[in-house]
Amino acid sequence: MIRKHVVLVTGGQRSGKSRYAQELALSLTPNPVYLATSRVWDEEFRQRVLRHQADRGPEWTNIEEEKYLSHHDLTGQVVVIDCVTLWGTNFFFDNESNVDFSLTELKNEFNKLTEQEAYLIFVTNEIGLGGVSSDSIQRKFTDLQGWLNQYIAQKANDVIFMVSGIPMKIK
Repeated sequence: MIRKHVVLVTGGQRSGKSRYAQELALSLTPNPVYLATSRVWDEEFRQRVLRHQADRGPEWTNIEEEKYLSHHDLTGQVVVIDCVTLWGTNFFFDNESNVDFSLTELKNEFNKLTEQEAYLIFVTNEIGLGGVSSDSIQRKFTDLQGWLNQYIAQKANDVIFMVSGIPMKIK
């Protein structure tokens, strides 16, 4: 029986976040769900998505949802949500870079999703670990991402920070 549980897996690009999240999901169930939040921006990215789907294998149920994750009934499932950064990007661009409005919408959607009796594994990026961008839009998005990560981490049962493929339990 799957009980309500939230895990946040965070770290830099290519730190092993997605691999860790997928291995965790497979350790909990033979048939996990992969909830992809990315928009397909171009053909190169479409090929990347197809390659990732093939790499995961037939045991996975793949769902593509850019924004409204809670519209899917995930009750009783183990779900990898990959990733929070792309999910936030979709709200940020649709809301014309309005950080406060985007953050409010994201928090509301997160709260609705986590009401479900499901084991949810969120994958996100720590984009604020680098220097401060000279671009104002990037600075705004970094703020949004950081505040969203903090919100999810606060609500999560477990937080894992990935460094060079090594998981470190934070919470």
